[in-house]
Amino acid sequence: MIGVPRGFLFAQQRPVSHRALMRLFSFFALLCVATHLASAAGTLVSGPMLGYRAHRETVIVLETRDAREVRIDYQVEGRPETARSKTITAPWVSPAGGQPMKFVLPLLEMGSSYTYTLTIDGQLQTVPYPLAFKTTDLWEWRKAPPDFSFLFGSCAYLNDSAYDRPGTPYGKGTEIFRHMAESGADFTLWGGDNLYLREADYSSESGIWYRYSHDRATPDLQKLYAAMHHYATWDDHDYGPDNANQSFEFKDVTLAAFKTYWGNPTYGETDNPGVYGKFVWGDAAFFLMDDRTHRDDTTLDQEKNPRKTAWGDRQITWLKQSLLHAKALKNYRFKFIVTGGQVVQSSVKDRSETHELYRREREELIDFIQVNKITGVIFLTGDVHHTGLYRRPLGDNRSIYELTSSPFSSGSWNAATSEKARDPLVVPGTLVGTQNYCQLRLTGPKDARAVVIRCYDKSNAFQWEHTIPAADLEIAPPAKTSSAP
Repeated sequence: MIGVPRGFLFAQQRPVSHRALMRLFSFFALLCVATHLASAAGTLVSGPMLGYRAHRETVIVLETRDAREVRIDYQVEGRPETARSKTITAPWVSPAGGQPMKFVLPLLEMGSSYTYTLTIDGQLQTVPYPLAFKTTDLWEWRKAPPDFSFLFGSCAYLNDSAYDRPGTPYGKGTEIFRHMAESGADFTLWGGDNLYLREADYSSESGIWYRYSHDRATPDLQKLYAAMHHYATWDDHDYGPDNANQSFEFKDVTLAAFKTYWGNPTYGETDNPGVYGKFVWGDAAFFLMDDRTHRDDTTLDQEKNPRKTAWGDRQITWLKQSLLHAKALKNYRFKFIVTGGQVVQSSVKDRSETHELYRREREELIDFIQVNKITGVIFLTGDVHHTGLYRRPLGDNRSIYELTSSPFSSGSWNAATSEKARDPLVVPGTLVGTQNYCQLRLTGPKDARAVVIRCYDKSNAFQWEHTIPAADLEIAPPAKTSSAP
């Protein structure tokens, strides 16, 4: 027994009680559990997605599961002395079990390129694409308006067989989002039906949160989310059931989910809830309308109910005042009004929820635009599962255009053979009856700006192009009359 301490021998001669053994076992079991919990990191479910962009601020949206601490480290590219971080501890857990969250990055440097990293519970996350963003340059009153481009479309049905209706899947693939991510655009504008709540979803709070979490995690969307900024409004399917109106009983839940998963700068007004809001990019102002929260049912007879509304009087007042203010600021040559259903086009067939069924509201708005000489107006709409460009001449020698872009990935139908193909306002050659998206580029010198629209199908095959000169959206001066000699 040479080399063995006496105390060891003494200890071995005394039997260990059962109670002591159980305490020792419990201690080691708790130690193992604690060690596992300390080493196990939460997982990234979706994102990061870039939300709004401003001169000195941006927001990043993402979702994790089982995370205890999530951190974003960011800096001006190539300048480590500008490094800063933002941390969220004990993230909120949604009724569906995920942890959707937003990082607002404040007081950034204007006109700068930033890189960032994401760390979950001490583990650096890696993705196969760059994590970067730019802040807005202070061009106003100093430089010519910058050229930029954005993507626009609507109707993204993503299959989920356990909850889909039987038969042929309604979703037609997600490859289109990979092509959009490679487009080089500055941002994507989602025009509604950005997901489809099913019967099993919109009947409960947890079902609604499940659908938002499930669809946001679609693999083909992740690069698109990181590649550019994103803004959105909704239509019936991300608000509630098909053709839903203001009576939907869970509209407060869908509003909360929408505001959590999207990164718009604002949503509605303090005493008038909804997803409506506005943002600016370059020399364009964008007005995101909410056509569901305050909507009267589409089938209501507008002749017997002349105050029938899709937007609600309060929101219309907000839009009118916003248009006047954008006009007064003088920097915004273009004014895009974005809403779920079609506005300018005049057909009410083909299962449409067009503003032709809300004529009082539409004509009141267009009259307001004419009387107040608000120029540069283009409507951006979706909903109808085909794409088309519409042009309505006004009485002051200018036009209002409407670009309808739909669907991203939902089922579609051939509008070229429908009633809408005979709409006198449709621009020939612009109807597309398959999955597609549009890229709008604002370009040209200050005095000759134009919007160039290009449409691509889901395989990224080019469909059509149309240019709208800013002059076509402005009031032409009266023709000079020659005096008699």
